[in-house]
Amino acid sequence: MNIMIENMNYKDWEEVAHIYRQGIQTKNATFEKDCPDWSTWDKNHLTNCRFLARQNRKVIGWAALSSVSVRSVYAGVSEVSIYTDSNFQGQGIGQKLMDKLIIESEKSNIWTLQAGIFPENESSIKLHEKNGFRIIGTRKKIGKMDSRWRDVILLERRSELVGID
Repeated sequence: MNIMIENMNYKDWEEVAHIYRQGIQTKNATFEKDCPDWSTWDKNHLTNCRFLARQNRKVIGWAALSSVSVRSVYAGVSEVSIYTDSNFQGQGIGQKLMDKLIIESEKSNIWTLQAGIFPENESSIKLHEKNGFRIIGTRKKIGKMDSRWRDVILLERRSELVGID
């Protein structure tokens, strides 16, 4: 399978949004109920760490980072989002996106990556653990979805290259 990892931009939004909507529909990828428009999504994600997985010109996955805080002390801490088209899951696309995200985040002076994942999303937890993320705890009943409280597993990865002084 020939997969290219490329930078994402606004021209890719419709394909990215389609994959995001697939994740929303699973009810195990995000608390979001609706996919935002490009402008809203763009404001909430770092411009230098947004990537696509593309096969034969078709976007089959994406990854991006968002800041966890506007406070300067957290400038090197970002939250990971990785989504794969439902027709391409289990084919290593998430791993390719994660590889790129880790490399580029460190080039951008990000020392900690974190993720909040529903416990039911076992494949995402495994992907993160495989890439050096460790579970730091469970946020019990952190939010409601469809009138049901949901837990979120909090994971983090500390760079061994950046912020080690």
